[in-house]
Amino acid sequence: MSQTESVRLSKRLAEQQDCSRREAELYIEAGHVQVDGKVALVPGTHVGPGQQIRLAPGAKAEAIPPVTLLLHKPAGYTQGQPYGRVPSAHGLLTEKNLAEYDAPAPVRVLERHFADQLAFLPIPVPASGLVIYTQDPRIARKLEEDAYALEQEIVVGVKGQIVEGGLQRLCHGLIADRQPLPPAKVSWQNENHLRFAIKGFWPDKIDAMCEQVGLQVVSMRRLRIGRVSMAKLPEGQWRYLLPWEKF
Repeated sequence: MSQTESVRLSKRLAEQQDCSRREAELYIEAGHVQVDGKVALVPGTHVGPGQQIRLAPGAKAEAIPPVTLLLHKPAGYTQGQPYGRVPSAHGLLTEKNLAEYDAPAPVRVLERHFADQLAFLPIPVPASGLVIYTQDPRIARKLEEDAYALEQEIVVGVKGQIVEGGLQRLCHGLIADRQPLPPAKVSWQNENHLRFAIKGFWPDKIDAMCEQVGLQVVSMRRLRIGRVSMAKLPEGQWRYLLPWEKF
């Protein structure tokens, strides 16, 4: 390497510690490496010959355990890849958006926690509320296999005049996409909001359900998935799924 050439931090650390490139990446992603006295978390960071690279004493090159993140998605975001002018809620998963009441975090916040996160149980782009992202294959399998068995609690803002017997029809007897919908638990939260507890279908069917009983949906917010609640999580912020929380 010339006196002016910069290289990837992982390569420089591997040469300095006489370890493999993968081991160097694990050291960096776990927060064990400092560049000029500051923790560096990105293996691809470029460093120059004059910069000081330090590995924490006793550091071990171990894989970082996968994490699951709970996000309060604002309306107007998609859970998956961005398209057109619709941004992805994944972009909100940054250290600065960690919910304050979750500080100190149950684990050290690492850049690796935001990579390879998969979203499950979609809600419509205009809706807000609880969204789950996970790296954990066990939780991913649970959410995928039990998707239709997990109860979702959703508060829906509506306007219009509900037809006679409309609340009972919302609970059972409606059709969407030419298919009868499973029973749902629906009640009035107040004069402008309905509370839905649904299983067996996605929240995007709620618009059509309300339309069939004379109501127009003006807002939608998911509060709970299974036994995991959004609680007081502020909009646009996220927290870690805690070890004792189960869906």
